[in-house]
Amino acid sequence: MSRRDLTGVVDFSVLDRTTGGNDAVSEEILGLFVQQAEVWAPLLDIRDQGWRDAVHTLRGTAAGIGAGALAQACAVAEAAEKADAPPRLERVRDALDAALADVAAWRHELMLRSLKG
Repeated sequence: MSRRDLTGVVDFSVLDRTTGGNDAVSEEILGLFVQQAEVWAPLLDIRDQGWRDAVHTLRGTAAGIGAGALAQACAVAEAAEKADAPPRLERVRDALDAALADVAAWRHELMLRSLKG
């Protein structure tokens, strides 16, 4: 996985502006995003009472790293009535998977940069 694997679903310039270009801080924030995804992704199901909390939390963390499509999908799902939520939650899961793939590629790039020192 490397920079060439980036799809563009995450705009890492957003993260870069937040961190001032500090790769170590970027890595820490991206690691926290991955942890948040692991915690909240299992709740992206209307059978779970916490589904709305999950999309709300993921929306904020997505916006913070530049995952605009994920943040938007979360906003739509969060505003949905429960009966309308299943397809919207599916879009959130798809957007989360795409964002996590880009995050993995970017973290790999950060690791390579740190080795070059």
